[in-house]
Amino acid sequence: MSSDEKPGEGIFEDASRAERRRVGHVDRVGRPRMTDVTDQPVVARRAVAEAEVAVSHETLSAIVDGTNPKGDVLSVAELAGVMAGKRTSDLIPLCHPVVLTDLLVRAVPDRAAGVVRIRVETATIGPSGVEMEALTAAAVAALTVYDMVREMDRSVAIRAVRLQRSEEPVSGPPPRAPRGARVAGRIAGAPPRGSFGGRVPPRRHGS
Repeated sequence: MSSDEKPGEGIFEDASRAERRRVGHVDRVGRPRMTDVTDQPVVARRAVAEAEVAVSHETLSAIVDGTNPKGDVLSVAELAGVMAGKRTSDLIPLCHPVVLTDLLVRAVPDRAAGVVRIRVETATIGPSGVEMEALTAAAVAALTVYDMVREMDRSVAIRAVRLQRSEEPVSGPPPRAPRGARVAGRIAGAPPRGSFGGRVPPRRHGS
């Protein structure tokens, strides 16, 4: 080592920008890294994810009637989904932190199918998508339903967590929805409602 060289200097090889922009969560020598989205367009992005939790008919009746021993299953699951969606980058190691502009979590009982259906809609304006935020919120909401009823229903099972839709970004400002259209769980131009299906409103990011 020369007198001008500092200890450790030269052992870190500086990857080119082209290499860092290469899609993937590992570099060419296998090191984990976040994908470089510096040059990606800052546009409106949306995603929708769903999950299903299968329960017995007795458990579903207790959820609907509000007689579950642990309390309001649907409201707690919705709130848990919102909290998880906002912390996705803390839970998934190489996921970019995303500023969510909308996050809607809904948990709805389906008596005919014997399941609690969970639907999550996420939105942002930025260089990175919000699929992982939607999936994380759906997964944690489903786990919360499981936790809330597992003592009274040993057959409870999470059937699926899946991405339902991821809208492709478009350049320019997001288009204005026509009056009456549903946008991320809201009715465009409609006044806010005081209830959601007879229950408290679904939890939304920032509320």
